[in-house]
Amino acid sequence: MRRAMAEAEVGDEQHFDDPTVNALCARVAELLGFEAAVFLPSGTMCNEIAFRVHVRPGGDEVYLHRRSHPIVAEAGGPAALSGAMMHPLDGERGMFTAEALETALRPAGDRYLPRSRLVSVEQTTNLAGGQVWPVDQLREVVDVASSYGLRLHMDGARLMNAVVASGVPAGEWTRGFHTAWLDFSKGLGAPMGACLAGSRELIDEAWRYKQMLGGALRQAGIVAAGALHALDHHVERLADDHELARLLARALAEVPGVEIDAAAVQTNIVVFEVADAPALVAELNAAGVKMGALGPRTVRAVTHLDVDRSGVEKAVAAVRAALGG
Repeated sequence: MRRAMAEAEVGDEQHFDDPTVNALCARVAELLGFEAAVFLPSGTMCNEIAFRVHVRPGGDEVYLHRRSHPIVAEAGGPAALSGAMMHPLDGERGMFTAEALETALRPAGDRYLPRSRLVSVEQTTNLAGGQVWPVDQLREVVDVASSYGLRLHMDGARLMNAVVASGVPAGEWTRGFHTAWLDFSKGLGAPMGACLAGSRELIDEAWRYKQMLGGALRQAGIVAAGALHALDHHVERLADDHELARLLARALAEVPGVEIDAAAVQTNIVVFEVADAPALVAELNAAGVKMGALGPRTVRAVTHLDVDRSGVEKAVAAVRAALGG
């Protein structure tokens, strides 16, 4: 990847003169089944710009899971940047049902209420432990949203994990959505970047907000080359991350003081419960093992291309030692 980045052909990305960025955008648009795509510094910016493109002035409402990224990890951006009303939905494993969505929708034409506008889906579900939406459940959500004339957006931070775990192509997951994005700096291992895809009209509008938010770049082919390398070489190997995550989960299940449903691990995220998550994470960090606390009791661990079997063994040993053997 470093070699590909060093040898990348570059130009001015803002003027569509960077051939490597152009190639990446064309590839992602085709992969996800859209007309066009725009390269952005981060997945969070993809979400924020997509919300801004879809949400109109005057009280539009967005429907998404209560623990999804735009609610818990984007600093209130949808409200600050788009004026969006956020309507959190509940559901098991970070996923809501078509029935829950339909129940939450507002009656059309009522000037006292927010206006139902956008449905956002996270694939895979992050804080719920990398869960893959069942195809039938997702199709039902898409059908309900479409029947009410709503916009649909897919947060595809780990979409390729879902593709590898399920065997369902990326374009099938995004079918029926108006926008979707793919991240290169998660399991795909690139240093930065994501691509937001949609119709050519929507992506033209997204470019305006990319400029407004300071996300326009110059010789971005250097980092786009890393993303292209990742798509060429780091997709199929996501299966290795998934297997290591299952190995980690099974080993953690044997540690006294850890509560985990090891059988529920599908991709590369392992979520488990302990008595004091912040204290455990601090001890692990001191031992050279990085995990994250999601609250007072919940810990999140992620396997990726920099983690091997010995790394998993080290992590389990560190958890066991921190919890008293």
